[in-house]
Amino acid sequence: MKEREILFLQSIEDIIDHPSIRQMSHFTQHVSSVTCLEHSLFVSYMSFCICQFLKWDSRAAARGGLLHDLFLYDSRVKESHEGIHGFSHPKTALKNAEKVCELSQKEKDIIVKHMWPLTIRFPRYKESYAVTVADKICATIEFCHAYHLMRTTKKLAIYA
Repeated sequence: MKEREILFLQSIEDIIDHPSIRQMSHFTQHVSSVTCLEHSLFVSYMSFCICQFLKWDSRAAARGGLLHDLFLYDSRVKESHEGIHGFSHPKTALKNAEKVCELSQKEKDIIVKHMWPLTIRFPRYKESYAVTVADKICATIEFCHAYHLMRTTKKLAIYA
């Protein structure tokens, strides 16, 4: 395993096995073949890599990326949540994340503003923008059904 992958896993090791995080594997994300947990790990790792490359806070990006969609309901079932999912789930994810671990202000901003520009308020930290961009890239890959092709490569084997 490369040093970057070890550092990534160290960034999330205290939260990855939390029951709420593992519960994300019971919900699909964007397409029926990708779980919310798989998506969140994908966003987390991509955000971590972006921030490492730019010498930003890669640990906060990894943690915020993992927690950004911790809404724990089926977004396709309207009765499972209040409001329009795209607008409301960041606040739900933040509430749930605060039950998982203590969050820095940066991690809170990442979670609650990852849907910018839908959130209207600009992200406060550069790492929040990194997670926002990573989330859009990952979602696009998932919609194109390329995620499972990528996951089978050694590069994404850490997600298995």
